Amino acid sequence: MEELLRHAGWADPPEYDGSPRVPWLRDQLVERADNHAEIERLLCRVCDPIEYDDGAAVAEQFRLVVNEKLAPEGLVVTLVGGRPVIGELAADGGNPVFAEPPDLQRRLKSLITDEKTIEVLMGRVAETRICVEGGAYRMATIGIGTFIEGLLLSVLLERDEDLRKHGFPDVRQRIAPDKRSTKRSSPDWVSMELLIDTAFTKDWVQLDATAFAHTVRDFRNFIHPRKELAESPRFDADTVMLCWGPVQALLSDLEQNLDPVGK
Repeated sequence: MEELLRHAGWADPPEYDGSPRVPWLRDQLVERADNHAEIERLLCRVCDPIEYDDGAAVAEQFRLVVNEKLAPEGLVVTLVGGRPVIGELAADGGNPVFAEPPDLQRRLKSLITDEKTIEVLMGRVAETRICVEGGAYRMATIGIGTFIEGLLLSVLLERDEDLRKHGFPDVRQRIAPDKRSTKRSSPDWVSMELLIDTAFTKDWVQLDATAFAHTVRDFRNFIHPRKELAESPRFDADTVMLCWGPVQALLSDLEQNLDPVGK
């Protein structure tokens, strides 16, 4: 039980005392009832295929039961990029609505050492909120894309000495291996595409979450007016919501596959 709470990203998870598991877990939930972020992460973890030997089949059974209990609260656990995230039930019963991941600053501190980087990333998030409130949905989606770019660059450089010293080898998945560049990309010029695929190649991010992150990257690229003129996209609140879902999946993968900072 203690391991489950640790996998769910609980800070200082309590030590399991050997008592009956269900009452013990209930007591822990009651004690942390005010910590919505940790409760949400535990609910997602219970529905996560990587938690079970039988994978998706067992996880789906748990997800159905959890969603039955969450429905009166207007919440639902759904899969984004193959990972469970909590969203709000749409008023019309349609697709769930996703928002900024909970407890984001603390989660960044478990992944990134540099405080200045965390400050910059949280600044991007704050400005994204302002854009959403003002109806500037185009700039909000661009902001979310730059958040992912900054997060991956920081995590990769802090945790891989070879990338820091020698740059990024070309591991882009859309390019055939024999067609890739033989030169390394400087950390100062590395593309968001290469950052996403590098994290995937290192097994830090799963395939589905990688694909969804590339979708957010494509929205980020509308920072270029020529791309918008060529494709004439429609930006609205749903666009922003769809970008937050992959961020939650990406964070979950990084938290699962990397040791917290300081350990």
